[in-house]
Amino acid sequence: MAQHCFIKFLEASHVSPPPGSVPTTSLPLTFLDTLWISCCHIQRLFFYKFPYPTSHFLHNALPNLKTSLSLTLQHFFPFAGNLKLPPLPQRPYIYYADGDSLPFVVIESTADFKHLITGNRPRHAQDLEDLVPNLPPPSMSSDGDNICKQQPLMAIQVTVFPNAGISIGITFCHVAADGRAFGHFTKSWASICRSLGDSTSVRNIISPPNYSRDLIQDPRGIWTIFLKELYDWETLERMTPTDNVRITPVINKSHVEMLKTWIARKYVEETEKEPPRLSTFVVTTAFMWVCLVKLKQSNKTPDQRLRNDDAICVFTFLADCRYRLRLPTNYFGNCLEPCVATAKRSELIGENGMVVAAKAIGREILEFEKEPLRGAATWISSGKEVLRKCEHYITLAGSPKLRVYETDFGWGRPAKSEVVHLGSQGSIAIAESSDEESGVEFGVPLAPDEFDKFNAIFEQGLLNLCK
Repeated sequence: MAQHCFIKFLEASHVSPPPGSVPTTSLPLTFLDTLWISCCHIQRLFFYKFPYPTSHFLHNALPNLKTSLSLTLQHFFPFAGNLKLPPLPQRPYIYYADGDSLPFVVIESTADFKHLITGNRPRHAQDLEDLVPNLPPPSMSSDGDNICKQQPLMAIQVTVFPNAGISIGITFCHVAADGRAFGHFTKSWASICRSLGDSTSVRNIISPPNYSRDLIQDPRGIWTIFLKELYDWETLERMTPTDNVRITPVINKSHVEMLKTWIARKYVEETEKEPPRLSTFVVTTAFMWVCLVKLKQSNKTPDQRLRNDDAICVFTFLADCRYRLRLPTNYFGNCLEPCVATAKRSELIGENGMVVAAKAIGREILEFEKEPLRGAATWISSGKEVLRKCEHYITLAGSPKLRVYETDFGWGRPAKSEVVHLGSQGSIAIAESSDEESGVEFGVPLAPDEFDKFNAIFEQGLLNLCK
């Protein structure tokens, strides 16, 4: 059950860049942005230990938090602006005008902070949902001779847990930024906050984002193809099971090395060839994919388990294209390619299931590295076809390379970070471990009655590495 707690609203305001600091600006969506126009809103939570009363936070921490946010938005102004959606066939764009701002809410909660940051126990999804804001609803605005829809791009909620901690919950539209660009924003905000809001040092603290849209070449007009397939505003609404729980299983450094050794040995035994490159990402996601397919299998009746052994299971993850396309690392926007690994269910739940999963994931990475953006025009249509044919679908959010636990506002590293928008049991998240270098943690939503079953499968999978 969700925690029974009391919530008190302390402040509802807006934060904008300093007046006159940013000119009116329009940023057209590239096809890599347009890909996410129907995506659910992204929600990220950062928890920090803060053993002081609410009054101490309001008088000592909050003013600096808001001032530093304003200074950060001077450089990351799209988050204070709006997504504009003119009638087809016109291109959507992000629009910022002087005075635009984002909602900033502060609340106080009596929820159990220690429980919320303990990853190895199930936490009710609703308890995390309560800590992130909703974006303001879309509205209508004029766009020359046309009326277009517009959607605010970001909202922030700070929650104070008196004498225990605070959380910073951020909701934003994926069309504005991918994980790397968002991490650039949050780390810049945190760095400026640590500097006590000294505006003279801002340029020395952060690397300003690069907004050059002409760096993303689209001679075939792929953005128009994506728009025709995705231009459905209603799909921005997301469906979240209200009774699911969230856990954070961790694969520590020693288990990562055991996974690499076990998969490499089994691969050689099976193929008599040298194994491909087995990165931490490949072996940990392969392990988690197998665990979740086995969980799905355990939920079936005996008759259902016997049916269709050749059923296809899909594991989708995202690859950052900046390096492959020779873009600057500070390019702001979306630069992700969806990679779709597939395998038969019977093979994934078999004795060498992790080898099968690692080969499928590794194969997609190699294809991406050889030719990024290959077949981009058909990403959506081919993705729909895969979904239609597959039995079990998992999509992965995040990356250990984003280093979310380096987001320090001056209160130390986050005690916990969560991707909250995992609204279905087909979505999971990955990040570097909060506890140790080289470990990996996953955010996994489960039905309440699946927690014990998943734990048993996960633990048994790790024990099998010793055999």
